[in-house]
Amino acid sequence: MSEESNRDYGSGSIAAAQPSKLPTLAAMAAAVAVLYFARAVFLPLAVAILLTFALAPVVSNLRKVGLPRMPAVIVSVAAAFLSLSIFSAVVAMQVSEVAQNLPTYQYNIVEKIRALKEAESENSVIDRLGRFVERIGTELSRAEPQTRPSSEARPPPEPLLVEIFSPQRPIEMLRNIVNPLVGPLATTGLIIIVVIFMLLEREDLRDRFIRLVGYGDLHRTTQALQDAGSRVGQYLLMQLVVNITYGIPLAAGLWVLGIPNAVLWGMLAIVLRFVPYIGPIIAALVPLFLAFSVAPGWSVLLWTAALFILLELLSNNVVEPWLYGSRTGLSPLAIIVAAIFWAWLWGPVGLVLSTPLTVCLVVLGRHVPQFEFFEILFGNEPVLDPKERLYQRLLAGDPDEATDNAEEMLEEKYLVEFYDTVAIPALLLAERDRARQAMTEAQLAQVAESGHVLVANLQEIASEEEEEEEEGEDDSADGSEEDDQADDYDLPDGEGKSVLCIGGRGDLDDVAASMLAQVVTIQGAEAQSASYRDLKLGNIRALALEGRSAVIIGFLNQDSRRHAKFIVRRLKRLTPTARIGVAFWRENQEGASDRKAQLIEELQADFAAFSIVDAARETLSEGEARPVKVARMRIVPRSATRRVRTQGKEKAPA
Repeated sequence: MSEESNRDYGSGSIAAAQPSKLPTLAAMAAAVAVLYFARAVFLPLAVAILLTFALAPVVSNLRKVGLPRMPAVIVSVAAAFLSLSIFSAVVAMQVSEVAQNLPTYQYNIVEKIRALKEAESENSVIDRLGRFVERIGTELSRAEPQTRPSSEARPPPEPLLVEIFSPQRPIEMLRNIVNPLVGPLATTGLIIIVVIFMLLEREDLRDRFIRLVGYGDLHRTTQALQDAGSRVGQYLLMQLVVNITYGIPLAAGLWVLGIPNAVLWGMLAIVLRFVPYIGPIIAALVPLFLAFSVAPGWSVLLWTAALFILLELLSNNVVEPWLYGSRTGLSPLAIIVAAIFWAWLWGPVGLVLSTPLTVCLVVLGRHVPQFEFFEILFGNEPVLDPKERLYQRLLAGDPDEATDNAEEMLEEKYLVEFYDTVAIPALLLAERDRARQAMTEAQLAQVAESGHVLVANLQEIASEEEEEEEEGEDDSADGSEEDDQADDYDLPDGEGKSVLCIGGRGDLDDVAASMLAQVVTIQGAEAQSASYRDLKLGNIRALALEGRSAVIIGFLNQDSRRHAKFIVRRLKRLTPTARIGVAFWRENQEGASDRKAQLIEELQADFAAFSIVDAARETLSEGEARPVKVARMRIVPRSATRRVRTQGKEKAPA
């Protein structure tokens, strides 16, 4: 292993360089405690900050029209809170109307339950449970035999409860009415004031935040602020538009179906859809219950359920992809976990604010190294490179998941590209771990076995690509092929070629050889793979070398040149007509042409390659085998040999 590899993969230096996570965890615990116990202060502040993010683009557009800053801020805030006030008033009126009409639905509910019971058979579970409960109630209510009570044994009359009503004064009545409204009104007024001042002093607050947090790195801090503002603002505005396009058709559909207070359910759906995943379910429960209650039949209930399903499908698959220019950057599991956490911390309001607040944490983790774990835990970007992910699955002995991941990538890539950019680099990671003795023999065997299973599982895709190659040749013969463009993964035709791919020194080399053989087969050549064990003295003559146009030996270990030179010389003696090549698999292809020429001269090979693409091109190219250079030995006469020995004896001490 090279010194660079040892330096990069040395376990001791990495462990020593990693900082402790305890201070960060302690700071997080303290922050959560402060947010929980001081939620009366931080909850309105959080709402104000998010409203500022949402209204900032509106203020900017008004200023572009020519409106001064103060009027633009006042108009935006007044319009937003006026809309919220009207919304709240309509919801309150509709809720009171629903509460008054609930007793009128009792008859329909009882009749439908009775119809369900009558529809069940006599031996049904519901009927048996009903008889069981009735029998228990009869036994519990059965009293002991009573005798006619005498006048002496008659129990005394129970005392009567007396409640004293005192007339309330007008001031007390006014206090009872106003007290419940003081808290919400004060909080709303505080939020309005904070939003106004944040919008008025937005640039000043931005500069102060930069000076406090990231004065030493203006670029990173500015990027973080822009990222957070665009993500949160776009999420809130686009989600509002999506919810409105969902709530208005819902209210209209419920009104057509005859569901009472259809406007209320449409407005509640607009609000509840801000709650991820469970919000639409909650919004559908009460309308479905009313559909069950208001009509004697079942058709209204079925039509209502179909309306919700249709709107959900249109919203999730048509409206949201069309309106969202970019996603929030959160994984689905992170959205659920964030909803649970913020609901525990701040109640229902925290549930509504969970997604935008978590977006801010992810942006913080993306730009501040100390909080990078937020992006790792909650972000939707892959945290492992494809090669690392493949290596981890092979190391875990899970070739099925590795195959699934490979098939996803192969929807957009060809097999040779996948092997070149993902599979071979994954094997190089395994080779580095083997060289620094971080992998046991059992793990090495497991990675190799899983790699062979992966190659076998991808054989069907290889066959499909081979058929596509044949169809492409037919199209080109008919003159219907489009103009060829430069492509790094274009390979020559292998018709009539016979190639043998051999692993160099280990089981991992055998996996790489089988990958190369599969790629060469796709091009129409007859290719086989062999193990490094077949290169041993007792087995090398048994290799199927007859009729081969090219033989290539692949090495993942870059320090195997001496061994490769020995193998090349032996193979050239066994099959002088075949082109013998060597592949030293690498990721970095800079200066490959100069290294190839040097490697060919050093190993006396016919060709050399550093990537699976170059290896396939070289094995399928035309060329003649180079003869082996015979090392000339200098012959020393016997007389000269005797003189040298005699002189050595004379110079030797007595």
